[in-house]
Amino acid sequence: MSRDIPVGIDEPYQHYQFAGRADVLAWDVATRALLHIENRTRFPNIQEAAGSWNAKRSYLPAVIAARIGITSWASVTNVMAAVWTSEVLHTVRLRSATFRALCPDGPESFAAWWSGGHVEPGVSSAFVLLDPLATGRERDFVDLEAALRVKPRHRDYADVAAKLRSARTQPADQALR
Repeated sequence: MSRDIPVGIDEPYQHYQFAGRADVLAWDVATRALLHIENRTRFPNIQEAAGSWNAKRSYLPAVIAARIGITSWASVTNVMAAVWTSEVLHTVRLRSATFRALCPDGPESFAAWWSGGHVEPGVSSAFVLLDPLATGRERDFVDLEAALRVKPRHRDYADVAAKLRSARTQPADQALR
């Protein structure tokens, strides 16, 4: 399914005393599907990350639905998308029980959004490890269980950012060598 849908970046919302921002939102009014992506480059404070994640999953869908004029969502896909670095993997592996509790679902809903396919009804909360520099046969993302086993592709976010800057300034065939 091809999607021509609105996307919000750093989208503000408020629920009573709680005010926050959603990193990335996409919504399809026709199918009443909402995608919420929480981008993570690292986890300096896992308790703070967990609290913010739980609040967004709880309050954000209803606030956004009301804002765009629908009563509810048929599907809500919450995704904690972390960059594929050794720094992130260290935290995920050290706190795997916490990540399993926060992100208990598999990546199927996110994969459907990613590929432009049909998103099944329901609410999901998943973790994905994402490589913005994946090429060729490399996977763009893996789920939490795979993240506990895979090798890091990058040292840290600064490493990824430098590679992305380099890729912008070099011819495509030389950018990721």
